[in-house]
Amino acid sequence: MNKKGKGLIPPGLVYIADNITSKQNILGAPRGAGAKWAEDLNLPKEAETIFFAGCGYQYTTTLKSMMSLIRKMDKSPVGAELPMGIAGFQKKMGIDLAGVYRKLLVKDSDSDSQPLRDAVKVLRNLGTEFGYLADDEPCCGGLLYYIGLQSKFAQNARRVYDELKSHGVKRIISTVPSCTYTIRDLIPKYIEGYDLEVKHFSEVVLEGIQSRELRFPREVKVTYHDPCQLARYLGLIDEPRQILRAIKGIELIETEWTNREWATCCGGGSGFEVVFPELSEILSVNRARELVETGAEIIVTHCPGCIIQLEDGLKKLKIDNVEVLDLAQIVAMAMEV
Repeated sequence: MNKKGKGLIPPGLVYIADNITSKQNILGAPRGAGAKWAEDLNLPKEAETIFFAGCGYQYTTTLKSMMSLIRKMDKSPVGAELPMGIAGFQKKMGIDLAGVYRKLLVKDSDSDSQPLRDAVKVLRNLGTEFGYLADDEPCCGGLLYYIGLQSKFAQNARRVYDELKSHGVKRIISTVPSCTYTIRDLIPKYIEGYDLEVKHFSEVVLEGIQSRELRFPREVKVTYHDPCQLARYLGLIDEPRQILRAIKGIELIETEWTNREWATCCGGGSGFEVVFPELSEILSVNRARELVETGAEIIVTHCPGCIIQLEDGLKKLKIDNVEVLDLAQIVAMAMEV
């Protein structure tokens, strides 16, 4: 990235962009670090259909800790921009300050990888055959596009496509909405002859449960939060709701009018949390409050960023009797897998 570009882009986004291009993940972690969740699942690495896990789900624990740290810095007299700039500089000097923070702050948690593990169980239960690239899974690079680094995104798009094709991939089942949109709609604009079929997890599940009878372990009221990219970019609005309504024992309660394409943003995504941590926190609280006011016991969504934001919003509201679950977790519980 040239000096002129760096002057226009906030240090936090510069840091993330450099992580994507150098380490193929948004946190700059060693390649393969995010794949540990699947070590005992025996997923083949070479397959025509692959499960694309994405950075957000694979690094949830670290993202939670890093966002907590950034918000604390933002409320300090120093602010968050200077430390993020220093982190980027030290990384160039060979010192990964964020890596040090990860080791100090992050604790391994099986619950954070549960959405991915449950998604795999659900797909297997539906009879879907697929593999997982593990440490060879590339970063989709969507953030590069959103912050205006078009040439960097084009280079990464070619890298992603070549990596996938080198493994014989023909079809992709993706879970993170932003990754799905990037691989399905953005990367093809930069790759002539793009020939990969991309589906979101919810589409595959809806197709697979048409003749199935699913039942949740208990009678429960749930509300659904539409992730911005899933609803507004991918147009997947009815699919998650059809899945939830197909599960006996679940009563779906919508917010009064802030749902579907009009759903209030949780305040996360595309690096917004890094640039505007305080505003992001305010939005997370507002959205959590809207969803809780439905009287639901469970908030269901399908985006790692939304899960982090909504959990944080509930925490700030001091609400501990409402949980946030991924759609994959709900379906897995209904399938008893």
